Amino acid sequence: MIIVLNNPTHRFTALPASLASAVSNLPRDNALGDFTLGDQRRGFSGVITGLSFGPTGQSGGVSSLELERRLLEMGFVEGARVEILHEGFIGRDPIAVKLDDMRVALRRREARCVRVRGGS
Repeated sequence: MIIVLNNPTHRFTALPASLASAVSNLPRDNALGDFTLGDQRRGFSGVITGLSFGPTGQSGGVSSLELERRLLEMGFVEGARVEILHEGFIGRDPIAVKLDDMRVALRRREARCVRVRGGS
C-alpha cells in the first residue's frame, strides 16, 4: 500500500494495492530531480546523472550489461549534456539526441535507462 500526501490540505490518502503498483511504476522525479531521457519530449535539454536498469535485466532482448556497455561507448556518461532533437512519427519512437557534440538515435526503451536532470 502506498500513502499519498495531498499537499494543500496535508491529508494522507491510502491507495488500494491495485492502484499503488500502477502509481509506483509511473515516471517521476526522485529527490534529486532526475527523470528518464526516454520519458521526455522533443526540445528537452539536460544533463545525464547516470544509468539505471529495471529489475528484469533485459531491454528488448539485450541484457542490462550489454545495454550499459553500448550506452557508455556512445558517450552516455554522467555529466554529458543531452537534448532531444527529433521524435519518430509513430509512437514518438525512435528519438534523435544531441549528446555533447554528437547526434545519436536510439529507441525510447533504451533511453529510459538514461537518468537526466533538466536544464543544462
